[in-house]
Amino acid sequence: MEKKENNFAFIDSQNLNLSIRNQGWILDYKKFRKYLADKYNVTKAFLFIGYVPQNQDLYTSLQESGYIVIFKPTLRRRVRSLILLFKNERNRGRF
Repeated sequence: MEKKENNFAFIDSQNLNLSIRNQGWILDYKKFRKYLADKYNVTKAFLFIGYVPQNQDLYTSLQESGYIVIFKPTLRRRVRSLILLFKNERNRGRF
């Protein structure tokens, strides 16, 4: 009897998404999950993703595609405020 492998995948969705888009592609997460199962015998795929309340449909779709979705905290950035802060500090000679 052949022993079946029991592999897990731990995926950082931000890195995966940016890498794929950088190549000019769009990832089909459902097909990717099937690929992981078929090629590498991945039985559990943990997908780490930032939680944004407006993306609930995306999270549901990922779960339906077979991922175990793990939410990471997200930060809200105010880019304009950071730029102004940097300019002010630079003018004071701190940078």
